[in-house]
Amino acid sequence: MAKFILKRLLFLPFVMLGVTALLFAALQFLSPEMRASLYIKDPRQLSALESVIEKYGLRKPLPVQYGIWLKQVIKGDLGYSETAKMPVAEAVKAFFPATLELTVAAFFPILILGVYFGTLSAVYKDKWLDHVTRFVAITGYSLPSFVLGLLLLMIFYGKLQWFPPGRYSLDVDLLTHSEAFGHYTGLLTLDCILNGQWKALGDVLKHLVLPACTLTYISVALLLRITRSSMLEELGKDYIRTAKAKGLPGNVIVKKHALRNTLIPVVTLSSLLFINLLGGVVITETVFDYPGIGRWGVVAAQQLDIAGVLGSTLLAATLFVLANLVSDILYAVVDPRIRVG
Repeated sequence: MAKFILKRLLFLPFVMLGVTALLFAALQFLSPEMRASLYIKDPRQLSALESVIEKYGLRKPLPVQYGIWLKQVIKGDLGYSETAKMPVAEAVKAFFPATLELTVAAFFPILILGVYFGTLSAVYKDKWLDHVTRFVAITGYSLPSFVLGLLLLMIFYGKLQWFPPGRYSLDVDLLTHSEAFGHYTGLLTLDCILNGQWKALGDVLKHLVLPACTLTYISVALLLRITRSSMLEELGKDYIRTAKAKGLPGNVIVKKHALRNTLIPVVTLSSLLFINLLGGVVITETVFDYPGIGRWGVVAAQQLDIAGVLGSTLLAATLFVLANLVSDILYAVVDPRIRVG
């Protein structure tokens, strides 16, 4: 297993090099003056544009430019985001924890509900439970996230006043910007616990409920259907019939034999879902006014903030590569034959 992981880790730098080369190639469609604007923090610096071009070697041969740009990326210098009013690296640091919190809040319910009800749906095929889960899956998958989000906001915020949009209320905003509040992790839920601010923790969790529910309902449908079809395929195989003929209880056959073999497509889909959530769930964050990386990316794209778009793209690409590494390792854990292959 260690050898398998080491092989994947050794391959990782080459993948990242390919990703950065593609992003660099996309940047070449811009003129040196436009690329220099990535590093301009103040309009007064526009008069010194030539010195910025010279500093970052934006008129040098492409391989030299790529080397200089890659060095800047490794140092965390991705330019200055006009929309965030701060360097891109700081903007990522500011927005990403919110998206990570939302991702964690939505991903584990998606995983648990999708696998659990997908398995039950296959075991009780064509029974009432299968019909109910099919109805939930079809409605969830066909419903646009902005419609569901607005519907939930209308009921649970507009009518009942239970779950407001945003990331926190005004009181928590003042608390988190005070010197007494320690920002240990950037994750507000954890920081509230570490600061002993239980009322603030309740407020943050309350703001997470609606966007997390929206993402869970929209995304669980796909995982549920994949688990169901994969489980149905396994339950129809010879080794399952043999196990039944030997008199093994149904729950043992499902849990100890069939479920493990259904996990490979589930792992693939789960890793893609996780990356999709981490990369910034643009519509959900926008509907709920949630200050995550997705909403920042949209604003950056709308206002032609090239540095912001580049930063959010590079982050999404890096997360995708890392998630693929994790899913490769999980494949090997689920099915040892992959390690041998």
